[in-house]
Amino acid sequence: MTLLQRLVYVIGGGDLSPAARRNQLWAMVIGYMAIAVFFAAISGGFWRINLTAAYAVMLALMGSSVLFGQLGLVSLCQFALVGVGGWVALRLTHMGLPFEVGLIGGGVIASLVGVIWGLPALRMRGIYLALVTLMLAGAFQTVISAWSFPAGGTGFFGTGGIQGGQRELMPRPFLAEGDVSYFFYCTIVALLGLILIELHRNAKAGRSWALIKKDPRLAAASGVSILKYQAWAFALAGFLAGVGGGLLAGTYRQLDATAFGASESIVLFAATILGGTTNWIGIVLGGILMRLVPLILNDLGTSVAISTAIFGFALMMAIVGGPEGLAGLFDKAYDKVVDKVRR
Repeated sequence: MTLLQRLVYVIGGGDLSPAARRNQLWAMVIGYMAIAVFFAAISGGFWRINLTAAYAVMLALMGSSVLFGQLGLVSLCQFALVGVGGWVALRLTHMGLPFEVGLIGGGVIASLVGVIWGLPALRMRGIYLALVTLMLAGAFQTVISAWSFPAGGTGFFGTGGIQGGQRELMPRPFLAEGDVSYFFYCTIVALLGLILIELHRNAKAGRSWALIKKDPRLAAASGVSILKYQAWAFALAGFLAGVGGGLLAGTYRQLDATAFGASESIVLFAATILGGTTNWIGIVLGGILMRLVPLILNDLGTSVAISTAIFGFALMMAIVGGPEGLAGLFDKAYDKVVDKVRR
C-alpha cells in the first residue's frame, strides 16, 4: 500500500471503499497540482519550457507504466508513438483545426498504430516483446528520417512548401498561448491522463490486467480475454503517448525527426522503472528526470550521452530493487518516520 493509499485508508475510516477511493483520487489531484504550482513558481524561460515538455512526456510514461506495471509487458516503442501523435496533431492544426482536435486526433492515430504494432507481439513476453517493439521503433526512426519528418509545409503531409525558408509553427490554444498558461494547460491534460489511468486500475480492466500479470492461464480459465485486455492496454498506452506528442509539438511549436530515435524509447522505459510504476508520484519523477537530467549535464559541461549510461545504471538498480522505484523510497521513508514516532 502506497503512502497516499495509507493516508486515504486512515481518512476513510480504515477501508478502501468507493468513498475512500474517491478521497484517494482527490488527494492525488491536490498533491499533483501543488507540485505543478511549485514548479511554475520557481522556473522561468528555458527551464519552464523544458518542464512543460516533461509534463507532455509524462503521458507516454503513463502508457509505459500501464503496460509494464499492470501487465508486465516491456514495450520499447512508446516514444515512437509520441512522434506519431505529435506529427498528426501538428498537421491537423496546420489544416486549421482546433488544438484540442489535433490532440485527440494524434491520440487516436497513435492508439491505432500502437495496437497494430502490438498485436503481432501480444503472444510474446519478456525480452522477445522488448526486441520486437524496439525494432518497430527503429523502423519508425528510419522512415521519418528518410521522409524529412515533418516536412514543415502546409497541408496534412506538409508538402505545400516551407514558407520564407522557415517551418510553419504549430499554433497553441488561444487561452494558453503564453509559456506559463501553456505549462498549466499541459499539466491539466497530464492530470486527466492520470485520472484515466486510475479509473482503469479500479475498474474491470485493471482487475483483468492484474489477473493476467499474475497468471495468464488462471486468467483464461476465469473467462478473461487475454488478447482483448492486452490490446486494450496497448490502445490506451498509444493514446496517451499520442496526446503527449501533441503537447510536445505545441511546446516547441514544431518537431524534429532526430528527437524520436529508438534510444529515446529505451530511456523512456528506464525513466518509467526508475520513477516507479506503483503510483502517480513515480510518473511525475520519471518525466522530470527524463527531460531535466540531460539539461543539467549539459549545463555542467558534460556530454549529454552520459545521461544514457546514468539511466542504464539506474534502471539496473531499480529492477533489482523492485517496481516501486524512487516513489517506493518515499513510502519506505514514511514507514521509518512513522515507526520512530510510534516508539
